[in-house]
Amino acid sequence: MKKKLFCELHPITYNISVFKGVLVRRIKWVFSCRKYSHIYLKEHLPTVVYQHKSLIRRQLGDVDMQLQENKAHNLAISTPKVNGILIKPKEVFSFWRLVGKCSKSKGYKEGLFIKFNKITKGTGGGICQFSNLIHWLVLHSPLQIVEKHRHFHADIFPDSGRKVPFGTGTSIMYNYLDYQFVNNTSQTFQLVTYINNGYLVGELRSESAIVYNYEVVEEEHYFEKLGNDYYRHNKVYKITKDSHNNIISRELIVENYAKVLYDHKFIPREKILN
Repeated sequence: MKKKLFCELHPITYNISVFKGVLVRRIKWVFSCRKYSHIYLKEHLPTVVYQHKSLIRRQLGDVDMQLQENKAHNLAISTPKVNGILIKPKEVFSFWRLVGKCSKSKGYKEGLFIKFNKITKGTGGGICQFSNLIHWLVLHSPLQIVEKHRHFHADIFPDSGRKVPFGTGTSIMYNYLDYQFVNNTSQTFQLVTYINNGYLVGELRSESAIVYNYEVVEEEHYFEKLGNDYYRHNKVYKITKDSHNNIISRELIVENYAKVLYDHKFIPREKILN
């Protein structure tokens, strides 16, 4: 049997671990040499590098739809905190430095959380969809990710109108599990984020056109059965191309091999290996 982590032993040890993580992060913020993005611009930068939208209210297996409604409420509070932010050369974008702690006093409601690969709920739940959106935008740019966390070894929800490859999401928790990227280019970028007709919408903009084009592709996507369990596999690559469509680089972003935790009837039959 796998030995439990200290944070898994008891709710008290979990709270101790969270307190430690939050404190360490705050100390790092105070003494960090990094220059964090903090300036907003109401006007939009002229060039759209990439844009994407994701449906907010989705049926995730048998999860209570009220949690989806609460997620929509939470996203409505958090998206304006990023909308218009400028990421200047050498600056670092930090999700939690901009969004802040999601507390009841700020109006956040109870939403869905994933803890130790299990579904639970808590105040501010569901805004990982926001960090997922930002991550997807950044993958289609020259911006460099410096901190990212994800849920390991588990396929927790059946696909519901999936638009991006499995396993390209993020795991965030105030403030010690952050999502950060750095702008090592010579021009300023901007994130534009808002909600429109039930969708969470994001745009990554820049001062001028970028040199390369970026694509994110999925390969070797399949399910396989081992004993009584099913596992999901895929590989996700970031491809950089020049203006003539020549491939400059092909980077493996992530390879997933995750145990399916939902009802196996939701697995697409055509994706199961014989």
